Amino acid sequence: MVAGAAGPASITGEQFTLRFEGTAGVSTAVVTELAASLRALVLDGVESVEGHSAAVLPPMGSGIVLVPWPNRIADARWQLKGKTQQLDITEPATGNAIHGLLRNTAYRVAASSESSITLEATVFPQHGYPFLLDTSVEYTLGEGGLTVTHRVANRSADAAPVAVGAHPYLRVGDVPVDDLVLTVDAATQFEVDAKQIPTAEVSLDGSPFDLRAGRRIGGLAIDHGYGAVAFTDGRAVHSVTAPDGSGTELWGDEHFAFVQVYTPYNFPRPTGTGYAVAIEPMTAPANAFNTGEGLAWVNPGDTFSASWGIRHRSAGQRAA
Repeated sequence: MVAGAAGPASITGEQFTLRFEGTAGVSTAVVTELAASLRALVLDGVESVEGHSAAVLPPMGSGIVLVPWPNRIADARWQLKGKTQQLDITEPATGNAIHGLLRNTAYRVAASSESSITLEATVFPQHGYPFLLDTSVEYTLGEGGLTVTHRVANRSADAAPVAVGAHPYLRVGDVPVDDLVLTVDAATQFEVDAKQIPTAEVSLDGSPFDLRAGRRIGGLAIDHGYGAVAFTDGRAVHSVTAPDGSGTELWGDEHFAFVQVYTPYNFPRPTGTGYAVAIEPMTAPANAFNTGEGLAWVNPGDTFSASWGIRHRSAGQRAA
């Protein structure tokens, strides 16, 4: 059974613990009621994401679900049938709206087992987003690691714009993040303005931010969106790799054609701050409500579904 919270109430709500015993070892995950956040993940006995205490809000968005858009919308405004829609400004420093409408929402349990949980939350019509959505996120542990499936059902009378993302920070056990090699299989990068809004999508050929061949994280300063993601057999795969060849891989299905890569040097941990690396799978890039790039228009009564996941790669195991 899925374990609930124990002891005093947490500011991230109820804590749901998943467990799966596979051929390579035991895997566990902790998902929170708040934002359906992935708070901890151990795959085959190896810590695979940056964990944090249940007593603090997810640091730097760690593990949260981003619906109905990931990243930013410029000036929190967009056009719907020629009418300006004004969202609440949730990034005051830039005046943008960031990371959707559910990052401060409590999800409810729809289904659960020892190794899987499905959480649901409703997006109600509100400032700048006049649509009613039923959303869910399913976390499942198995032999292939963690699989995450998002579903967004439109209960409105009109087609609704929808994009989905997530915000995991990856690790490979206790290997210092500085020493990991970051590989992102994407051929373009989004150039941005001072407000982190894309102004152009450019080729990465010859760019210092080209991560297709892998770059050591120590010394990197990246907060960039990437596009033209490569798919093999319907999956895109990005990774961080330790010096011994073991690694943590993040994959996305054909909907996740974009990723945001973020390497903060001041990620908070109990022992102090340091490097971290987020590889954020996204079905649309920043400002998609204005550009339309990657945006799904979900018709009334229809459901948009997309999946991504995280797996551990042992030393000597062939990369996916």
